[in-house]
Amino acid sequence: MGTRPAAPVRTYGDLLADVRAGALGPDPRTLRIAVAFTTRQAVRHDGRGTGYRNEVLSLRLAEAVGSCAVEPGELPDGALDDCVGADVATLLGHPLPAVRVAALDAYLMHVAPHTPQHGARSVALPAGSSLEKSRARARAVVELLDLPDGGTVLVVGVVNSLLEALRSRRLGYVPCDLKGGVTEWGEPVVADALAAAGSCDALLVSGMTLGNGTFEPLRAHALRHGKQLVLFAQTGSAVLPRFLGHGVTAVCAEPYPFFWLDGGPGVVHRYRCPEGER
Repeated sequence: MGTRPAAPVRTYGDLLADVRAGALGPDPRTLRIAVAFTTRQAVRHDGRGTGYRNEVLSLRLAEAVGSCAVEPGELPDGALDDCVGADVATLLGHPLPAVRVAALDAYLMHVAPHTPQHGARSVALPAGSSLEKSRARARAVVELLDLPDGGTVLVVGVVNSLLEALRSRRLGYVPCDLKGGVTEWGEPVVADALAAAGSCDALLVSGMTLGNGTFEPLRAHALRHGKQLVLFAQTGSAVLPRFLGHGVTAVCAEPYPFFWLDGGPGVVHRYRCPEGER
């Protein structure tokens, strides 16, 4: 699936330090955010018994948009005012994790967009209903897992279409979300991902883990135990490919606008480690 992005990094802190130092592109002090906005969504797919809400902070830097999902209602109104007109370096030190992640994502999308030159392989999503597009994205994500029938996947960030796609692959799963609860099919959702990871053969993880601080422990677990770590990323879609080869096996990157915003054709971008690497 092509080469990974240049200069993979060892930790999230390393990546922040590299960007602040201008090691991956222009000095972030010279780049300013032109537009900041939030996108709020409530959804209940036809035929599904449960629904959910999404809220995403997005920052526009030139042609690039960087994003970070937050829990609905968590982002203070003043965050948008903090971002508009601010330089990227300042926002990389913002007290809100969502602002830091969105700024980093916008910067990396600006310097290394999702193109074959940077290791991305695009997958078209067909036009359709929200459920049809959700299932198409789920297939694109789950295809990145390389497990035999009967393997067990820790799914961090419960998306029912992903669970359906894993079932179709004859793979078991442990659903995990900080909110807990149950899946569409009444299965319990665990809240502690690391506690559940030990019993799973692979990890399928949302980019939201960047914003809530749980990405690094999961990456370290995958690296330490030689497990596949596949990420599906609306949050940090340009950030997470930087960790290929350092615990991350593959990424399905989905920058703004997301599949749930429009009924027309869409696209996701897949990255995978060269064979034999983790």
